[in-house]
Amino acid sequence: MVERMPSFQSVSDWSFDDMFCWPRSCILSGEILPSDATLGHEMATPFRTAGYAGNEQMALICSIFTEKIDFRRSLSSALIIPVLLLNILGCEPGPTGGPIPWLVDRSKETGLEFTHNNGMSGERYFCEIVGPGVAIFDYDGDGDMDVALNQGHLLKKESTQNPIPSLPMPEGHPKGLRLFRNEGVKNKVPVFTDVTNETGIDSKVYGMGLAVSDVNNDGTPDLLVTGFGEDELWVSTPSGIYENLASEWGVADPRWTTSAIFADVDRDGDEDLYVCAYVDFSLSNHKPCYGSTSLVDYCGPNSYPSLTDRFYVNDGHGGFVDWTVNSGIGSVAGAGLGVACSDLDNDGDLDFYVANDGEANRLWSQSESLRFTDSALLNGCALNRNGKPEASMGAEIADFDGDGDEDVFLTHLDGETNTLYRNEGEGFFDDISTESGLGIPSRKWTGFGAAWVDFDNDGWLDLYVTNGAVKMAVDRLAKGEVHPLGQPDQLYRNLQGESFIVFSEVDVPALAKETVGRGAAWGDLDDDGDLDLVVTGNGESARLLFNTIGQDSSWIGLSPLDSKNRFVAGVKFEINIPESKKMVRYSRRGGSYLSSHDPRVVIGLAGNNKPVDLMVTWPDGAVQNFPTLSPGIYHEIRRNED
Repeated sequence: MVERMPSFQSVSDWSFDDMFCWPRSCILSGEILPSDATLGHEMATPFRTAGYAGNEQMALICSIFTEKIDFRRSLSSALIIPVLLLNILGCEPGPTGGPIPWLVDRSKETGLEFTHNNGMSGERYFCEIVGPGVAIFDYDGDGDMDVALNQGHLLKKESTQNPIPSLPMPEGHPKGLRLFRNEGVKNKVPVFTDVTNETGIDSKVYGMGLAVSDVNNDGTPDLLVTGFGEDELWVSTPSGIYENLASEWGVADPRWTTSAIFADVDRDGDEDLYVCAYVDFSLSNHKPCYGSTSLVDYCGPNSYPSLTDRFYVNDGHGGFVDWTVNSGIGSVAGAGLGVACSDLDNDGDLDFYVANDGEANRLWSQSESLRFTDSALLNGCALNRNGKPEASMGAEIADFDGDGDEDVFLTHLDGETNTLYRNEGEGFFDDISTESGLGIPSRKWTGFGAAWVDFDNDGWLDLYVTNGAVKMAVDRLAKGEVHPLGQPDQLYRNLQGESFIVFSEVDVPALAKETVGRGAAWGDLDDDGDLDLVVTGNGESARLLFNTIGQDSSWIGLSPLDSKNRFVAGVKFEINIPESKKMVRYSRRGGSYLSSHDPRVVIGLAGNNKPVDLMVTWPDGAVQNFPTLSPGIYHEIRRNED
């Protein structure tokens, strides 16, 4: 058996201290190995100087063992070669001025003032720890991205049995979902104004997820709100006022729903809808659950029956048809928390990938028009590499390795690892969580929202994960913390599709603060050519994390539009960079956790400032070429309807 190892620094107990070069910039903290691990998988760990411009040294440590071994007896042989490699490469300090802070929290400067009300009253109602989500979209059509943030509320009066006060809300803080209009950049940051009341939005549901689409094809985006209670569909009217037409459109699901995504599955020109449903929890069937002590804590999904997701087809005439049973999606229940949509098997139609909490995940592959089959088990993405289901929360799809097909990343509970499924072609997947460097660093955190973003615009997609616990930390309760759920977030840099390196809190100070992270969405909020983040916190203020590394590198922005000026999801963009590689990206809104992204596509050009040639494949297979597009600006890519 492999003994559990708290960190690589602990090898000083065995007199190896003099062999290691310890500066933080070169040796990043290791994580505890699972008791059933083999070093062949767990020691394939990248070490790289992170956060310093111009320093690209790396040693990839691959100590291969085929059997389970005693760690103390084998430590010398396992680590001697990596140590020599690191000493040969050296540990150079960064340039004067220290590490480059890739992300900076500038929420207070922007006017995006929002605090989530989870309604915690001491009863430990399950839904209190699950939300909220965020949506980034241009609601008023002025060209810059606005922000919607979902909201909860107190579910019942303060508890008498467990008198823990609910988290205090700021004085005068408005209730319900909030919509913030981007007023443009002032003093190098965008300024936001709360326009919820003037747009007519008056959300009542205990909010969870947000999804965006132009459901009535009038050229303006509409907003779906999922939650613990009846879902809402806020449809924009010609006057700019939103109306909740969920009942009229047939999507007012009263169950506990979470993530949702719109996509034109049947290729008829309007977007259909997939909605994840979680578990059959209600205030009336609420039960006490207990953590590692006798203290009442939050229940897990196995305490309640799972629900079936919903799939709706847009009829093009002001309504959705519930196609759940007809599509095959209603054939099995699952505690759904995350959903993403793409043509994962490259057969020309859209598929849904669903992250289930504590159950096998689903890959709903479209076998024929509007008929789906769950192929996740056959295709290798239902379970982890040990054949076990995990507590999947967020699901984010992207082509991280640049091979032309899209891969799947999942966030998980602490004690597990986040999972990266690499698409090996035609929708068959391989779990490479450990080899990629994304597995072990995630083991002690509970991940929710995730974002594939090329932060430095070097042409490779990096990864952001926001973390937050779902069980109270007993030791912190003992110290007087009322709601001890906070955890640090994580940022991973993509090493050219081969592996990832996790940044430390010193490299990215915005990660140092422990928060109860939930939703995460990316968008270019200041229109400077790099992608920023809006991250929600459960019972906390939302954070606007500005990208400070990518704006000085070359990039190109793309907005895929049809003849009616509507955003088109599922568009494939291929860019050929002179004397370099081909880059592939896809347009999408949904993914992450409970959230919706900026629909525009930003592609980092890795320092290329010459015009590039773009090939566009529309969802129905039609191909268009756009030659010699200039970098450094956004281009409207319009469908040729001829």
